[in-house]
Amino acid sequence: MDDIMFHDGRSKKVIFIAHCFLNQNAISDGTAVYPAAFRDIVDFFLNKDVGIIQMPCPEFCCLGLDRGNIHGADCPVVVENTRIRTEMKKNHVNAKLNQLADYVIQQILEYDKFGFEVVGIIGANRSPNCGVDTTSDNDAEIKGMGLFMEKISEKLSKENIEIPMIGIKGTDQISEKLQSLMKR
Repeated sequence: MDDIMFHDGRSKKVIFIAHCFLNQNAISDGTAVYPAAFRDIVDFFLNKDVGIIQMPCPEFCCLGLDRGNIHGADCPVVVENTRIRTEMKKNHVNAKLNQLADYVIQQILEYDKFGFEVVGIIGANRSPNCGVDTTSDNDAEIKGMGLFMEKISEKLSKENIEIPMIGIKGTDQISEKLQSLMKR
């Protein structure tokens, strides 16, 4: 199907990025690194002619901007993240989280159907939802995926689609990690 459409100026390359990297205003209180966005991530992909797709923020969509705790910033990050993780596992919230993961998968499948390259998925390490290499649980940062990334990964596996996933935390090694996606 891809040989009959989309022969214009587009690169046919996209990257899926955790919401907070493009909108720090959506992140949980006390955890923002920049006033607006990770400009170096945006610049990197625009300079490589890769379209940027902002995934929904599962915590914002399911728990709201305050994450259900107006005093969240008063706690250590991993303690608040553990509370958020627990809230996200509740049935009605988890059902919405599943719908958000389905929405991301639907987009990936549509791009795949027309021969676009999904360069990768970038998550936010330590996040209870968007962590790729690390997440928060039991009041600590631990190895493993956040709940949202886990659902996305499982759904991709069911569709037999392999997409590289990387996690970024703060400003740690952003350039090297982004470069690693483009070398695959």
